[in-house]
Amino acid sequence: MMNYGTPNASAATGTKNRVSDPNPQSGLCSVCLDGCPGLCEVGKSSYRGREVIYPAPFGKVTAGAVKQYPVDYSHLNIQGTCVGAVGIEADSDKALFTKVSTETEIGGKHRIKLKVPIFTGALGSTNIAKDNWDGMAIGGALSGIMVVIGENIVGMDPHAEFKNGRVVKSPELERRVKTYKQWHNEYGAIVLQQNVEDGRLGSPEYAVDKLGVECLELKWGQGAKNIGGEVKLKTLERALELKKRGYVVEPDPENAVVAKGFKEGAFKEFERHSRLGMVEYDSFMGSVQHLRKIGAKFVSLKTGAYRIADLARAMRFASDAKIDLLTIDGAGGGTGMSPWRMMNEWGIPTLYLQSIAYRFAKELRAKGKYVPDLAIAGGFSLEDHIFKALALGAPYFKAVCMGRATMVPAMVGKNIDRWLSENKLPPEIKKHGESLETIFVSAETLKSKFGKRYSEIPAGALGMYTFCDRLQLGLQQLMAGARKFGVEHIERADLVSLTQNATEVTGIPYVMDSDVKEAKNILFGKI
Repeated sequence: MMNYGTPNASAATGTKNRVSDPNPQSGLCSVCLDGCPGLCEVGKSSYRGREVIYPAPFGKVTAGAVKQYPVDYSHLNIQGTCVGAVGIEADSDKALFTKVSTETEIGGKHRIKLKVPIFTGALGSTNIAKDNWDGMAIGGALSGIMVVIGENIVGMDPHAEFKNGRVVKSPELERRVKTYKQWHNEYGAIVLQQNVEDGRLGSPEYAVDKLGVECLELKWGQGAKNIGGEVKLKTLERALELKKRGYVVEPDPENAVVAKGFKEGAFKEFERHSRLGMVEYDSFMGSVQHLRKIGAKFVSLKTGAYRIADLARAMRFASDAKIDLLTIDGAGGGTGMSPWRMMNEWGIPTLYLQSIAYRFAKELRAKGKYVPDLAIAGGFSLEDHIFKALALGAPYFKAVCMGRATMVPAMVGKNIDRWLSENKLPPEIKKHGESLETIFVSAETLKSKFGKRYSEIPAGALGMYTFCDRLQLGLQQLMAGARKFGVEHIERADLVSLTQNATEVTGIPYVMDSDVKEAKNILFGKI
C-alpha cells in the first residue's frame, strides 16, 4: 500500500532527504549518515526545534497540504450531453455558453447575490493578508463575490484603542471594511469573522455600529492567533491590555513598547497561542441571538475538518439557530499559520466531509428541519472544482469558499506592478507587454467601465478581477457542456465516479454503471 503523505521532507518547511529512496513510513533516509548536515525535518528540528513545525517564512506565505488522499475530486468527472437544455430554450441558436448564468443567492431572510458562486477564505492577521488586502478586497468587490475578513484583526491592530477592555477604534479593521465598500455594487458582501478573542474585545459590536458591517461569521474551535514577529505599540494602555491577555511585553530602545507574543528563548518568529473555543449548544444559540440583536442581518458559521460527530453538531446547531450560511472547511486545503504536519495529517478530507454533509442535510430536510445554505472549502482553485463541489452537494451547497486561490491573483498583480516600476519584469510576463493594460486582459474592460476612477484600482485588484472573470467563463463552458444554463440546475446526476472507491464515498454512480437503464431503452426501446 502506498504512503499517502510525504513525511520528514517538504518545501514548506525547507527540508529534504539526502537520498532518493527514504523509508516510506518514517520519511528518514534509508541510510542515515553520521556527518549529514541535517537536511530532513528531523535533522533540521535538531537545531531549529519548534520553528520547523510551521511553514516558512512564517506570516509571509500561504501553504497547502500535499497529502494524497485515497479519493478526491479528481476521481469525479463532469457528465456532458448532446441533447436538451435546462434553464433556457433548447435551440441551437439560443443555447450558447455565453447565455449561462453563474449567478446565485445565499442566505435566509437576508439574501446575498453573487456573480460567481465563490467567496474568499478568511483573510486574517497574517502579513500576507494585510499586505495584499487592497487587491483582494477591491478585486472581490468588482467581481461581485463575498470577501471575508479573518479573525482577530482588532487584537492584532497596533493602533487599536480600547476602553474598559472593549475596542472603540481599530484603523486596520476600518481600512479593510471601507476598502471593500468603496467598490461594492449589488453583488457580494463584506463579512467579518470573529473568534473568542473578538467577542471579548467587542469587535462585532464595533463593526456593526461604527463600520456598517451587516454580515458576521462565527468560527468554531480556534481562538486568538498570536503575533508572528513583533508589533510596536504607541501607548502604555495598549501594552497593558495585551499583557493581561498573556503577551510578553517589553520596553523598546525607540521609546516604544514591543509585544513579542508567547516566545521562549531563541524561538523568535513562529510560536503562537490559541485559545480553544469550546462549543456548547446554549452558548452557540446565545451567540447567534446576540449577533442578530446588535444588528447583524446575515450570520454564518465556519467550521473545520473535525470528526463526523462534530459535523453533525455543526449542522444541528446551525439548523436550530436558523443561520444563513454554514461553511464547512475540509482537510487538504491551505493555511497561513497552521502547523505543517497538522495541515497534512489532521482532519477529515474535503470530499469525504462534503459527502457526509450532503447525507446529513438530506436527512434533516426529510425530517422537516431547517437546512441553512451550505458552502464547502478545502483545496479548491479552478472552475471544474466549483462545478464538482456544487454538483456533489446539490441542492444544499450553494457556493465554494476559496482561500489560497483568491490570494494568489492579488499577490501576482501587486508584484507585476512593482516589477514594472523597477524595470524588472520577468520575461514570461514581459512578452505580453510592458504596461498594466497590455498585461492584464481585463484591464480595458474596467477602464471602459470606470473611466477616470480606473486609476484608483490597484494592480492586485486587476489580478483578482481577471482571475474571477476566468472562473466565470470556465464555469459557463462546463455548465453549457452539461446543458445547465443556471447554477440552480446543477445536480448530482451531472457527475460520474471514475472508481468504485469514489462511488462508495460519494454515492455518485460508477462510470460503468451510469445511465445503463436509459442507455438500454435507447438501444432497444421505441425511439
